Amino acid sequence: MQPKLLLILLLLGGFFYHNLHAQQLRAPGRQDRLLQQKLETLVSGFRGDVGIYVHHLAKGNTAAIKADTLFPTASMIKIPIAIGLFKKIEAGELDLNQPLLYRDSLLYEGEDLLGSFKDSAAVKLSKVAMLMFTTSDNTASLWAQQLAGTGTAINNWLQENGYVHTRVNSRTPGRKANWSKMGWGQTTPREMAGLLVQIRQGKVISPAASDRLYRNLCNIFWDDVALSQLPPTIQAASKQGSVNQTRAEVVLVNAPSGDYVFCIITKNQQDESYETSNEGWELIRKLSALLWNHFEPGSDWQAPPEALKWRHH
Repeated sequence: MQPKLLLILLLLGGFFYHNLHAQQLRAPGRQDRLLQQKLETLVSGFRGDVGIYVHHLAKGNTAAIKADTLFPTASMIKIPIAIGLFKKIEAGELDLNQPLLYRDSLLYEGEDLLGSFKDSAAVKLSKVAMLMFTTSDNTASLWAQQLAGTGTAINNWLQENGYVHTRVNSRTPGRKANWSKMGWGQTTPREMAGLLVQIRQGKVISPAASDRLYRNLCNIFWDDVALSQLPPTIQAASKQGSVNQTRAEVVLVNAPSGDYVFCIITKNQQDESYETSNEGWELIRKLSALLWNHFEPGSDWQAPPEALKWRHH
């Protein structure tokens, strides 16, 4: 086969693959009408904008509210950042177990564990990658974004893989206007849920890289919102996000009836408090409980009384 013909075939193959993946992300699935009614009742009266996407992967059932509307990601953008980091590891440009040198110049003010390190302390890259998910460590996440080779490299991967709306904005050339409006990152509920599904299916970077990403996403310290409404014996991969007028969470539940994924994001919330009772967080808890009971009607599990007293928040 001629080299030019081979190159054309490879390019066409890549185009059709990414186009197919983009179509799969936008595919409506089979609408669960009862669940759709429940969602619409749930969000009625919420003081702000809400986007929701739900997909039971085994049954093919879906339900959605503003699933293709653009919302701020807040800390959910750490999933694409981790993908950018792992892409460098897969290419051999970084090693997951290599030692890194922490410097005070990396500090992002807050309660981050990594930010409490002394200047010149050694820390493995694997622990940085773990902290950005487990405790949503902002210092670790910004360091990972730097190691990934700027937000532009991450955004290129997203574009190439059919994610037309999900983007890193912060510290990314050419995205200042987006950052001013959406903050660190932007996405839609459908795309963020689709990204978590792709990781679950071993299709991000490589099966091994996806496996590591998924394991990290199943070890979340902040379990006081969506995860608080799931039995502790059920594994779930998740990532939260919260900033100003936005509360968000994406969750993939390994349920007895089969995996289901959901993403809920708010914006323009009137309630900007950071109390446990924040209206956005309460909405996420109610959605998580609603979905568990809808997909697992035979379950008799209920959160213990005063369970939130023992949750991290």
